[in-house]
Amino acid sequence: MVNAPQGDTTASTLAKPLTGSCFCSALEYEIRAPLVRAQSCHCSRCRKVFSGAGSAFGFLAEDSFRWVGETSALSRYASGNGWEIGFCGRCGSTLCGIHEGTVRGVTLGTIDGDPGVQLSQHIYVGSRAPWDHIGGDAPQFDEGPGD
Repeated sequence: MVNAPQGDTTASTLAKPLTGSCFCSALEYEIRAPLVRAQSCHCSRCRKVFSGAGSAFGFLAEDSFRWVGETSALSRYASGNGWEIGFCGRCGSTLCGIHEGTVRGVTLGTIDGDPGVQLSQHIYVGSRAPWDHIGGDAPQFDEGPGD
């Protein structure tokens, strides 16, 4: 995960929390506030972690995430700069980005239903796979935003 949101990331509580899980449902979570924003990263690292064109993830408001039920299937991979990738040790689904012990973002594909946000940007498109044709209106950056 890169480009964590800056400034105030607190938000009002949702009337009905967002829910999500891994493929095998061994890990389930809920999010009690609207996602701050969402983005897609097309770097080579995200392609490998997410086994696809890259990642699509949503950033969380402060203290809005919680695991529901048992978390023994949660595995972590230290990806650098204080970040870990949280994934299911049973089915392999990548679920979240964990920064210094706190879940800061979730993989949009693991959310049940509409996450309530659209992608705000595509980053690291300069290193996207040759078969990756990006659609939509979100701004695209060769590296991070503003590059």
